[in-house]
Amino acid sequence: MTEFATPPRVAVLLPCYNEEAAIAQTVAAFRAALPGAAIYVYDNNSRDRTVAVARAAGAVVRTERIQGKGAVVRRMFADVDADVYVMADGDATYDAAAAPALVARMLEEQLDMVVGCRVGEAAAAYRRGHRLGNALLTGMLTRLFGRSFTDILSGYRIFSRRFVKSFPVLSVGFEIETEISVHALELKMPVGEVDTAYFARPEGSVSKLSTYRDGWRILGTIVTLYRIERPLWFFGGIGGVLALLAVVLAVPLAITYMHTGLVPRLPTAILATGLMILAALCFFAGLILDTVVRGRREVKRLAYLQLSAPAAPTREGA
Repeated sequence: MTEFATPPRVAVLLPCYNEEAAIAQTVAAFRAALPGAAIYVYDNNSRDRTVAVARAAGAVVRTERIQGKGAVVRRMFADVDADVYVMADGDATYDAAAAPALVARMLEEQLDMVVGCRVGEAAAAYRRGHRLGNALLTGMLTRLFGRSFTDILSGYRIFSRRFVKSFPVLSVGFEIETEISVHALELKMPVGEVDTAYFARPEGSVSKLSTYRDGWRILGTIVTLYRIERPLWFFGGIGGVLALLAVVLAVPLAITYMHTGLVPRLPTAILATGLMILAALCFFAGLILDTVVRGRREVKRLAYLQLSAPAAPTREGA
């Protein structure tokens, strides 16, 4: 008979805000799917009975006072020590029964992250605006960073220890999923995706997402991350636009000067010169920052490599 030695420590992380109606069902589902896992509920200033209900359901309940999902994820990743991290929302919309398969794939293929791509089981589970916004943001991330995920906004993710302990969480709100995706893409981590069911919220549970407000915040996060991670292209693009505008303004002046030897529109000449100087400054700023980013990425990569790769438990016997 084949046995597994030293099973990995699995932690289920559930960030919550006013999830009294769904948290007990969520905890019970993950307890049934992953019997040996430690289940943590991190409450984010709920005004209902989320804490009491989660504690009664058998979860380890902790509190993060700084508002926002990003702040909660930062606290969870810092506090919890495990080999495998299963992160989901506390609203019972993600398929807890799929967790063992997601964990098994991560361990067998030595991946650092597995994303549960949402497949809606009901029309109310995945609003049309969210579906369209997710597709647009996913496409934009692909164009900016060369590759992406099918569902970059999914909150159902399995992480390795070396991902969690090398990820400097900077986001505050729901843009955290975008930052997680970019972190994996930038360090070229081995990742995977698995389609998972996505259910409608239980009766009495209300979504905290705003299609337009959170969409703009995520879009802003992508632009900010692109500025930080691709400064040469970002500032070089701005410099290119300024240089092109300067040339457009300068060409008529040059033609006039060649014919008359005069520069009649001195303010335009000064403007064109100033724009070209700004273009050069943007280019050199991007060049300098690109060198800085490369050094910072090397440091992040070294921190990531200090931890061992995820692996399935060793087998003993036959």
